[in-house]
Amino acid sequence: MTKAPSRRTFLLAGASGLAMPGAVFARAKAGKPRERAAAADALRTDWPTYGGLNNSAKYSPLAQIDRTNAAQLQVVWEWESPDRDIIAAHPDLRPGEFQVTPIMVDGVLYVATAMSQAAAIDARTGRTIWVYNPEAWTNGKPSTKGFQHRGVAYWADGDDRRIFLATCDARLIALDAATGTPIADFGTNGEIDLRRVGLQRPVPMKPSVLYGGFGPPLIARNMVVVGGYIDDQPVLPIMPPGDVRGFDARTGALRWTFHTVPVKGEFGYDSWRDGSAERNGNANIWAPMSADEELGLVYLPGTCATDNVYGGRRPGDNLFSNSLIALDIETGKRRWHYQCVHHDLWDYDLPCAPNLVDIIVDGKPIKAVAQASKQGFLFVFDRTNGKPVWPIEERPVPQSELATEHSAPTQPHPTWPLPFESQGMSEDLLVDFTPEIKEEAKRILSRYRYGPLYTPVGRTPTLIHPTWTGGANWQGAAVDPETGILYVTSHSSVSQLALDDNGKLATAGPVNTEIAGAAGVVNGPAGLPLIKPPYSRITAIDLNTGQHLWMRANGPGATDDPRFAPFRLGWIGSEQRTAPLATKTLLFVGEGPHDPRHAKKVLRAYDKLTGELVAETPLPGHVLGAPMTYSIDGQQRIVYAMGFRVWPHKLVALGLA
Repeated sequence: MTKAPSRRTFLLAGASGLAMPGAVFARAKAGKPRERAAAADALRTDWPTYGGLNNSAKYSPLAQIDRTNAAQLQVVWEWESPDRDIIAAHPDLRPGEFQVTPIMVDGVLYVATAMSQAAAIDARTGRTIWVYNPEAWTNGKPSTKGFQHRGVAYWADGDDRRIFLATCDARLIALDAATGTPIADFGTNGEIDLRRVGLQRPVPMKPSVLYGGFGPPLIARNMVVVGGYIDDQPVLPIMPPGDVRGFDARTGALRWTFHTVPVKGEFGYDSWRDGSAERNGNANIWAPMSADEELGLVYLPGTCATDNVYGGRRPGDNLFSNSLIALDIETGKRRWHYQCVHHDLWDYDLPCAPNLVDIIVDGKPIKAVAQASKQGFLFVFDRTNGKPVWPIEERPVPQSELATEHSAPTQPHPTWPLPFESQGMSEDLLVDFTPEIKEEAKRILSRYRYGPLYTPVGRTPTLIHPTWTGGANWQGAAVDPETGILYVTSHSSVSQLALDDNGKLATAGPVNTEIAGAAGVVNGPAGLPLIKPPYSRITAIDLNTGQHLWMRANGPGATDDPRFAPFRLGWIGSEQRTAPLATKTLLFVGEGPHDPRHAKKVLRAYDKLTGELVAETPLPGHVLGAPMTYSIDGQQRIVYAMGFRVWPHKLVALGLA
């Protein structure tokens, strides 16, 4: 096959002798038992997709690192992102976040950088093999979130081995895995313009923040499935739809498009009243996806409709926003869906890939899919048909006080498992280290509008808890396929927001540019949080029973802060987000950079059954991207991404001494 040369790719000298990926995961019908076994065997050494496998379990059966030696982990190598060269040459560019999780196949790591470069790295040494720069950054700031990316995808058929990258300026690029050069006969010279191909309405090239990609594509049955990121705010009179597309992995030909905002005549169109589907968009899939190749289904975690906290211009439930959607991987036809939030007014989109796991409930085997949410619910379904494993009740919720808003009268509430985060606002949640602190917290609370979960934002600043940052967020959950135990990380904070009847209001306080109006974290007495701890936590949930096995704060948090020290609280967690990694023997969780005063630069190993702390390894930075693990030359490695804005963007590999 002819490969197109590119001036934007460089191959490091001496790299040609490195063993390159094989064809383990390329199958026309990957659901066959022999092929499933091959995939499972590869996971014993490799990490071939963003979540380990397409089940998004974030699990590896590797067991060399266990409770007897986890305390001996040390840094084996570090790799610095080539974005440093771009930023050095263009100091006006604002660095983003290095949120990537590498994939690893046959001794090579593949990553995307925050500025949408792709790179191949020797998994033994951390040496760069090649870098491909699509120069996506030249088209301007890619989104309200700045420059960031979460990963690439790998596909192979015989000797044809490819890396797929969805860039921040909305291109799908196919690269030769050995050299990093574009595949000439994929799309047009190796690229597909995602703003033009297969959308129900074209996306304008400007503003550049409007539409792009920063998540890994999903590949199953030779289909490359691509979502995208869309600015949540109505910056144009007619907003881009969140259409999901399937492309042929060999040729780039469009095979199907699924309309997350239905067009006239399609199922769900009537849930956008007054023709609002014609002008509203979003409902896009920005989070990673999952797939069951045996069932032939891909699972999409849907985001909110245009204007994430105001729905006056989109009356109705707004399918398929905030929905878990199961599509036929080969045709794109909807097989089932479940809307987890009707007419979203809180930016409670589904933020992470759903976990696929087989469980046994009351003696009955179930092929399950578990979706963690920002609001602290875990939705669990039979993934073959979308039926809830445990009842989900539609319960009445508070209604909006805005004249132009028509909030949904009820919202889905899973009856089981119980929420893994506190929800809504009440005096019971207020910080109460002393009676005086509790009384001051009550006085602060009285300044705001508040209530149970799903209290809509009003004219008076309204408290939202959990906030739009979670609860759970893009870091997602891990699940052990052998036990059916799911591990979800979450964090807890309170934000405030106020809107006028037109959905806009500028009030005093910090502004979050992703949210209409003015929004910010609400502090409590003497600079303490408004609510009591834990401020971040890890929760283990047995999906066979729905029981919470254990919950613990993620780290000591601010216990050494002079404001907290007098109360001798023990671990309370810091207000940060991080991702779990499960192995045969341990659960690994770090601490994220979002609370730099209190979060620790460590990777911790926990006993999976009890939550007992087994070991703590110092790190050169906070964990940001979700960790992954692999084995090379018989040595297990754990790799994580660090790099928060101006902090250096790098991968760090840990191994045994």
